[in-house]
Amino acid sequence: MGHANERTQLEELVALTHESCRVKCPECSYSRSNQKATTLSITVHPDRSLYACHHCGISGCVSTRTPINNYHYVKPVAATVTHLPTQLNKDEAKIINFFAGRGIAISDMSALPVMVTGRKYFHGKGEVDAIGFVYGPKSAPTAIKWRSVEGKAFTQDNAAREFYGLNMLEPDKDTLVIVEGEADAVALASIGIRAVSCPNGAPSDVSTGRVNPKDDVKFSFLWESEKLLKKIKKVILAVDQDKPGDALAEEIARRIGRAKCWRTTYPKGCKDITDVIAQHGGVYATVTINKSEPMPLVGVYSARSYTDSLMELYKNGNGKGESTGMLSVDELMTVAPGMLTIVTGVPSSGKSEFIDQLVINLARTKSLKTAIASFENPCPIHLAKLSEKLVGKPFYDGPTTRMRPDELEQSMEFLNEHFCFLENKDGEMATIDSILDRAKQSVLRLGVRCLIIDPYNWIAMPSGVDETKAINIMLSKVTTFCQAYDVHCFFIAHPAKMYPNADGTYPVPKGQSISGSAAWFSKADVGLTVHRGLAGVEIHCWKMRYKWIGNQGMTYIDYDVPTGRYSDKSRLDLAQAHNTTQPKRMPQAKPSWQEKDYGDLEF
Repeated sequence: MGHANERTQLEELVALTHESCRVKCPECSYSRSNQKATTLSITVHPDRSLYACHHCGISGCVSTRTPINNYHYVKPVAATVTHLPTQLNKDEAKIINFFAGRGIAISDMSALPVMVTGRKYFHGKGEVDAIGFVYGPKSAPTAIKWRSVEGKAFTQDNAAREFYGLNMLEPDKDTLVIVEGEADAVALASIGIRAVSCPNGAPSDVSTGRVNPKDDVKFSFLWESEKLLKKIKKVILAVDQDKPGDALAEEIARRIGRAKCWRTTYPKGCKDITDVIAQHGGVYATVTINKSEPMPLVGVYSARSYTDSLMELYKNGNGKGESTGMLSVDELMTVAPGMLTIVTGVPSSGKSEFIDQLVINLARTKSLKTAIASFENPCPIHLAKLSEKLVGKPFYDGPTTRMRPDELEQSMEFLNEHFCFLENKDGEMATIDSILDRAKQSVLRLGVRCLIIDPYNWIAMPSGVDETKAINIMLSKVTTFCQAYDVHCFFIAHPAKMYPNADGTYPVPKGQSISGSAAWFSKADVGLTVHRGLAGVEIHCWKMRYKWIGNQGMTYIDYDVPTGRYSDKSRLDLAQAHNTTQPKRMPQAKPSWQEKDYGDLEF
């Protein structure tokens, strides 16, 4: 089972295992020299399966109850904690010899991050000499990552969950150097540059050039250093010069803000900063760090800065965004990072429910996480609606069977993992700046990739500023945020008051129909309208900035009243809907799509 195809939640693997066994650990096998080592022990019980990896220390419990839409309920259990001794061996000669073999000369051990030595067991090697990189305070370490002196085997005592080398940083410095591995941090310290390294190294699944959203959990160490990262004005990403290193740099920059991130480029023949020191010396390496360039966001960049991206575009094209989970809607739009989708529709047309369905689908199929700033739905009510879409049963009693308590519990576990709410509890109206500040925190902490702002008219506008200008500034801030953090924002805005046609139907609002400013149309990358029609729910795409994401047009989808679910129509129903000549009706008439008996839909 290749790591590129594995879910971050290794519980999927555990849940599909029917007999107790030992298998590869999807959390750590990819980073080891022997990737086939079966270090994950799975113990199957009638109602649950326990798992534990003796290499990286990850452990937990997976319920084997009926899954909801392929999502397995996971009830975490406390990981086994190895109590680390405060007195550890430190054979300086062994450490010096180890780094000398890598071309790094060490003269002063006190200037380096904390390291220890010992003999550790490595699968396939037995007990061998190892160097231990100590995480946490020297007097009370929280974890030790061990590396064999010979070869490149790793094991851990406890799971490292923070930067390595934090104890060496100077408190007054406003620049932080981040490298990929512990040895790189030690190599830089040997020439007088204090750096920190990532506890998990670079991600392995980077087929798209970016971190797989399923690997978001591996970046929790950034949130552990939130205060440090917030204080730092400049972050130099001196990670490996390869595809995993590129993906690591992109994800760190996305989470902490590209505006403060700089990237180091190494000379030909050097993969990492350790190679630069070994081959060219400390002075050259220092110059290389100092010549790091800002990651593209603002400013002027040479055409050569985009050579790699241009070649990737030439070979593979733009591709498509992520699927909405509805094939007919995919013909109109897909979801790409860094873009702004404006959604409108007359009141009670279902625009908020439609976007909720879309992000539920993205969470289920791609593990994308969403932050929601919703002002018309209290959070508990919003969660009830999301759980209906996930489970496929109504939350309340009604004409169909409501969801069971255990199904609600399962859905809440899923929603807790994939959604967060940007709620104001200070009694003040939200401003766009306060929403985006909280959205930035959600990106850093959870790896959020989608943002819902619903609706515009609940956001306080600055006093003394013309509404048209205020809306233009607001949308510019949202667009800049999306581009800097690779987040797709769904911004819901009501149209100006609309009047019925002579036959009692209402016209379909478009971007120019939204109250306040033409910027709603001009600033949008994608413009959608959710509209109720006699043949079903109509989805209109009235703005599509990039043809590779979708096309302008209209399609019909179905809506299930009891569960609030949206889904594709059958081909026959879709053809009939597009060929229907809609009859005249009174404004109060009940749309026929509400009268259908949908039952329990499955995506």
